[in-house]
Amino acid sequence: MALQQIVEQTVTGLGYDLVEIERSAAGLLRITIDLPWQVPEEGTEPLSEAFVTVEDCEKVTRQLQFALEVDGVDYSRLEISSPGIDRPLRHELDFVRFKGAEVDITLKEAIGAEAANGSVNANRKKFRGTLERAESGDWQIVWSDEAPRKPGQRVSKKREPAPLQALGFTLDELREARLAPIVSFKGRAAKPI
Repeated sequence: MALQQIVEQTVTGLGYDLVEIERSAAGLLRITIDLPWQVPEEGTEPLSEAFVTVEDCEKVTRQLQFALEVDGVDYSRLEISSPGIDRPLRHELDFVRFKGAEVDITLKEAIGAEAANGSVNANRKKFRGTLERAESGDWQIVWSDEAPRKPGQRVSKKREPAPLQALGFTLDELREARLAPIVSFKGRAAKPI
């Protein structure tokens, strides 16, 4: 059986989602797991976000060590972890789950002169902004090129804010998409509904 199948069967059998499998040349096998998520039904409150614990990682580690040994998979070290603050977004359900979040995307190809309209560099591939669903049903990222305000900095009330820009994309056009690693030491903010 292939490594991908062994890991996926074991992880999903234990009730977790497989996010990523990495294998390094030094023999490290890194598996990233997450708790399953379903789209909330219309009219219901979204459930509070649950997180992978150390106990979850231990449980998966014990089971995977056994499964990998039985199938003779060669590795020197096994590492099980949660996706972290810069979680990769790979599937449509990941994008639905994190709609409204700040994300970093990298396109496979530059946006080109037509899409740039002179306001964005035509060779640009990387963007950071808010993930939204476009009217066409595809995804879009919305951002402002305004420099972030420094703490304590005064801003004139007469100053015009930088205009918002949007870029629509399909999942096939993406090389990589991740949650933006934004750290706040003031605690978690309530998710907008």
